[in-house]
Amino acid sequence: MKIGILQTGHAPDAIIGETGDYDQLFERLLGGHGFDFETWAVVDNVPLPGPEAADGWLITGSRHGAYEDHPWIPPLEALIRRIRASGRPMIGVCFGHQIIAQALGGKVEKFSGGWAVGRQVYDYGGRRVAVNAWHQDQVTRLPEGAKILGGNAFAPHAILGYGDTIWTCQPHPEFDSDFIAGLLKHRAPGNVPQPLIDEATARLPEPTDRLEVGEEMARFFLQERVA
Repeated sequence: MKIGILQTGHAPDAIIGETGDYDQLFERLLGGHGFDFETWAVVDNVPLPGPEAADGWLITGSRHGAYEDHPWIPPLEALIRRIRASGRPMIGVCFGHQIIAQALGGKVEKFSGGWAVGRQVYDYGGRRVAVNAWHQDQVTRLPEGAKILGGNAFAPHAILGYGDTIWTCQPHPEFDSDFIAGLLKHRAPGNVPQPLIDEATARLPEPTDRLEVGEEMARFFLQERVA
């Protein structure tokens, strides 16, 4: 199965040599299932493919807002709608979660309650799941057909499903504690309030369920669907 990665951001220059870029984080997270991967760096304004270029699609995170005026966002939204119409499975993470909702008629805004950084706990299908997060924007109005699968008090729309072909999540299962540590050092200062940086740093040693979520993502791609 070929997974097309629509890359909408890049890892910080200071850590990318050690961690790899966003597409590589997902390739590692989804490894072991026989997937082939191809990346289109949407954020760099590369020409976009059609839905038929891959069997499944994944949209990464980004430091940009889905509501911002960038020339690559409208074509990406159009491709999202075409992928949905094609029936191919699609997963969105953080910005990917938000841009899918926006493309399908929902609303994304900068959250007045501020940032979520580092390890967060979500109610997902009746169980508690810990995953790293890094966001201030949120989906504040659901598009038609979206179902809330999980969330918490801070981000009630954190995990969404659209039938059996689209699954999206606000947190980052591809981010391990080392990557979060790099973000806390290189992206947080001047953007994230210091008390939140301190709290996230203190939580770095705590385990997360990111690998289990990654397995669920792989199963989502692989599940049989009625044409």
